[in-house]
Amino acid sequence: MANRPALSTAEGGEADARSKISDSFSFLDVLHANQFEGEFVEPQHAEQVEENFYRGAPPNWLNFYISEQAVSDGNATPFIKRDGYETLKEQIHLRRKGPGTSTIKLFHQQGCGGTTLAMQVLWDLRKTFRCAVLTGSTLDITKVAQDVVSLFTAGSHGHQKTVLLLLNDEFILDILQDRIMDEIAEQDIEIDLPVVILLNCVRSSDGIIHQKARSYELKQKFKRKMRKSIILKKSLSDREQADFDMKKEELGRRFGDRCKQFHGFNILQSNFSQAYIRNACATLEHIKRTNKPLKMQLAAFLCLLNAYVPGSYLLESQCLDFLRRDKFGHLSLEDQMQPFSHLIVTFQQGERSEKKVCMAHNMIAQCCTEQLANAGVTRSDTTRHFLNSFCRSYVPPYLLGFIKDMLNKREITVIEDPTHGIKEWKEKFSRLIQDITKREDEGNSLSVLIMASNKFYEVSLFPQTLARFYYIQLEDYYNAEIWAKEAKRRAPWSSFVADTLGQVHKSHLKKMPVYTRPSEILQLAQKAIEAFEDEEKLAKNEHAKGKQGDGNVKVLRALNTRGLFGYLEVCSLLYDHLIRHDELWKQVLTRTVSLDSVLKSTGDRNIVRFKELINSLRDLVEKRFEFFDTFLTYSYSVVKRDDSSYMSRKTIECYKKYVGDAEPNDQLQKAFHKLKQKLAVTSPGVLSCLERCTRSDTKDIAVWWREICQHKHSATHALLNYVLANIMLINMKEPPSSADYQSSFREKMPLAPEMQPKFHMLALLLCWPTDGEHELASDLPHLIQNILHSYEQEYKSLFQSRYLRPIFFLGPGQGLNRLVHRRNLEILWTQDALEDAKTNWRNDDIFTDPTVQGKLLRIEGIVQDYRLYATFGDTEIELDANRKDSLWKKGHVFFYLGFTIGGPVAYNVHRAEEPSERLLKTFDNETDSSQWTKLKPEVEIMEEVHTYSLQSESGKYECSESALRWVCKETVSFRYQFSSWERFMRKPVCMDYIPAGPLMDIKVTDGKLEEVRLPHWICTGENAAMSDIFRVLHVDSSGGYLEQVSEMTSSHVKLNKPEFFLRGAMILKKLGLYLKVFADVLIYMQITSGLTLHVYLVPHDPLIQQEVEKKEKSDGFRKIQKTSPVDPVQLESYFYLSTDWDTAQICPEKQQFMLEWNDTNFFEVVIGNEKSDFGNVKLKLEVERRGGKEKDTVWTCAIGTDDY
Repeated sequence: MANRPALSTAEGGEADARSKISDSFSFLDVLHANQFEGEFVEPQHAEQVEENFYRGAPPNWLNFYISEQAVSDGNATPFIKRDGYETLKEQIHLRRKGPGTSTIKLFHQQGCGGTTLAMQVLWDLRKTFRCAVLTGSTLDITKVAQDVVSLFTAGSHGHQKTVLLLLNDEFILDILQDRIMDEIAEQDIEIDLPVVILLNCVRSSDGIIHQKARSYELKQKFKRKMRKSIILKKSLSDREQADFDMKKEELGRRFGDRCKQFHGFNILQSNFSQAYIRNACATLEHIKRTNKPLKMQLAAFLCLLNAYVPGSYLLESQCLDFLRRDKFGHLSLEDQMQPFSHLIVTFQQGERSEKKVCMAHNMIAQCCTEQLANAGVTRSDTTRHFLNSFCRSYVPPYLLGFIKDMLNKREITVIEDPTHGIKEWKEKFSRLIQDITKREDEGNSLSVLIMASNKFYEVSLFPQTLARFYYIQLEDYYNAEIWAKEAKRRAPWSSFVADTLGQVHKSHLKKMPVYTRPSEILQLAQKAIEAFEDEEKLAKNEHAKGKQGDGNVKVLRALNTRGLFGYLEVCSLLYDHLIRHDELWKQVLTRTVSLDSVLKSTGDRNIVRFKELINSLRDLVEKRFEFFDTFLTYSYSVVKRDDSSYMSRKTIECYKKYVGDAEPNDQLQKAFHKLKQKLAVTSPGVLSCLERCTRSDTKDIAVWWREICQHKHSATHALLNYVLANIMLINMKEPPSSADYQSSFREKMPLAPEMQPKFHMLALLLCWPTDGEHELASDLPHLIQNILHSYEQEYKSLFQSRYLRPIFFLGPGQGLNRLVHRRNLEILWTQDALEDAKTNWRNDDIFTDPTVQGKLLRIEGIVQDYRLYATFGDTEIELDANRKDSLWKKGHVFFYLGFTIGGPVAYNVHRAEEPSERLLKTFDNETDSSQWTKLKPEVEIMEEVHTYSLQSESGKYECSESALRWVCKETVSFRYQFSSWERFMRKPVCMDYIPAGPLMDIKVTDGKLEEVRLPHWICTGENAAMSDIFRVLHVDSSGGYLEQVSEMTSSHVKLNKPEFFLRGAMILKKLGLYLKVFADVLIYMQITSGLTLHVYLVPHDPLIQQEVEKKEKSDGFRKIQKTSPVDPVQLESYFYLSTDWDTAQICPEKQQFMLEWNDTNFFEVVIGNEKSDFGNVKLKLEVERRGGKEKDTVWTCAIGTDDY
């Protein structure tokens, strides 16, 4: 009898999942802890499910159960674990410690087993977590969040268990996490473990996978305690290849010749061999274009779909309907499709779903599509035939979705540019349309798109793509306009569809020849402007409708700004076109002179018709520029591919053209004009000075705003901008322009509640308690309420579905000197003042950087009832948290305070008991080595390998040879050897790390060690936060992985109750983090016709020093014992060796200090002296300062006659 469905519980048991609970999950496919247990699976059915999987069908839960049972019965080898499996499991387990919600991404190429890997991990963790797959629409985010919380709490409060949720949509992660925490708060559920871990399985193009693999170090330049993503590529490691080979032998024994058609498995086993794929597709080599049987046509349809749309399929019933016209229509699909059946797989996902049909692998689909094209069965012919055959009347939504993707979906292309780094853009058309255009001709692409537009006469997407093809590919603006208007007719409400018409006219304007008359230019520009203005109106309507209702139905879309941006692009093009005709147009467009000034010179009287347009341009350009300046300064898109830097650059370029150079005569207007030229006439412009202006410019901006403030009719916003300009100067390390700016603004307080948020933000900045103040000097809650209310009225709808960028942070100090602009933190984080501001503030990563932490004031607070309060003495002030998932546990916390245009926000909320806080206390204790009893090991040397043996009673000990420390409560014996890092450094697990101490192979022979402290050679100073970037490499029979350290001290990393194999400390390679290492100088000498010295600078790694000793002895050199540098030395810096002997020859001139040692990594000093009387030789080692102009001495020594 089958067991009732059960869910895992926090205690490790199982809770009964009654059908009413399971059935209530509208969007989740729940994997039960006891899935299939107690059920009888027909052997024939099990074999068919397994065979389908190996042939290429998507995995289902039964595949893993069958494999598990076969292994336990001793009939099969385990399900193959790809290299990312253990890492993914480890990362998921790390997230069990918090926060309330977290994510891990698995990036994979199509057909390389990414979905299988993700499902395999869920299956293996089904008793540890409550596992589920998101299967429903992701539009109803609130319902998804409710399902997740219901699964988390299913059973009862005592049966709560973290949910592990597999999903494909990466664009809903942030909002889904927030909605889940909102739901927890609304239901008043107390939690003491994370609610959900989101495993995001992202199918990516080859280019994106390559880029992520190549730039992994840059993207992950600073990890806190975990990786953010795992990458699975189309290539097998040696271990994976061995596992696949073993599995192939097993399948051969079990399935015989049938396994030759297991293409899904065989392609991976052959390491994605093109030769294998060509051989599998050989059936299609001799196909002829004419007289194609129906089965051939159906195979071509499936190939085309699967080659261009990942995860696509046709229903078996559709395929059989298509084949019924054939005389063999009574046969099964497999029989009718011979000899192509082995390339096709039929599968069923769920007992109630229809059977689906697809190609065995997308690489087979691509190869077959290419072979068919070579035989004359072109892509365009197949597409047209497919549309005629399967889209005659009703087209099911799933199939329409595949067709839309095939003809319209544009992929992201990524390349690595040696000059500009990673470049990423969206292709102009879908892969299929691009391939038809490239391999056939443009006419066939047109034909396909026209047929789709006519077939689906209500769908706007196809005529929209057709219009784009006409104007981009063919530069046929007449037909492009016709089809763009047709798309608008089909979706008159859509601003995104309306955008195409504006783009048609804009592209036409851009391509107009230089001899075009001004009136013709203006006429086309007017059409483009009208199209974009129409788009703006539609965008506002869409946005207004999105705000209405309860907000629980869909993910609210951000305001479409393409119309506003297109307007500015058209104005910029118009300006360039007109001034090519006559420079006088500059003055006309900037309204310095009237339109009449150019009428005589152009001789084109028709331009008078456009007088109203021309006179309106400057004001409308300024208005739209100010919109974008506000929009981009205060917020950024949650969609990563949104290129705000490009948008900002283009809007500035247009704005400057229409501002012009001519200054007004009036002094006040002259000051405003100068501010416009410096892009600082608005508050967002002033707040962007650090990104746009020099120090000199910012000084001028402050002076101009002061002049405006002194005018008798100046508005309050002038004083606001004057104060902000002075804060910008302070952030540039420049003195403010005067001392009266603060008091002048304070005199305007209290502010009226209806004033704009920028005023209330400044009031908060001025009134927030300084470092050390425990009493509130002003009504802080009232000031916060004012900015929240003002923001809701002014900006909330505008910034809907966008992330508010922090503007200032609170640092230590007094007054406005304590305000740190976000740009200064971004420069510290990226180590590049010229790099565009692309910091992801939402993920809090920037605050793990010690240099950033040093600029900020840590504030104390408390979390209760999923709300955060800053504490000032007995007063508590409620604040928003940057990440809601950081509020999952109540108690005392610390955070950094930032200010957005929407109010104060707490960043990097962390518990007072987190490791980095505890570690600060351990430094002082650890530096006292007297508490550790030193023991000398017994050393055995066999075949030049040193083995060190130690024995101790209960106590705390340190090995005098290696500085290894251990704690035991009983008599213990163990031995260790030093091992080389070299063979591990190329392994994926170590790719982002470098050795931080010796690698030690430790074996306990008797007793038990409670604690071990591995030595490291990194200089940590008193920076406890560096513990976050230390790891310990653990190598055992199953491979290697990195584990966190439970504590770090200035000389050791601590491991509690360790299991022993190979262990060694490692540290993260982080861009901009300059590591210092404690190192030794080794000197070896030889006297022949003169004195030869070999001088090494090496880390304190006994194995490296033993290798040096071995090499030098074999060459006839002997060691001179001298002291090593007292202070740590800079890793990767260049060092210079010098001596007081003028005749000495030193080679090389400089050496770079690296942790990797090779037998040429030393200085050679040769002093010729026939009398062999060298006297005293003084050596000096210097390090090159950053910048390369000066050197610092790090070590000196004298070699005397006694040393010879």
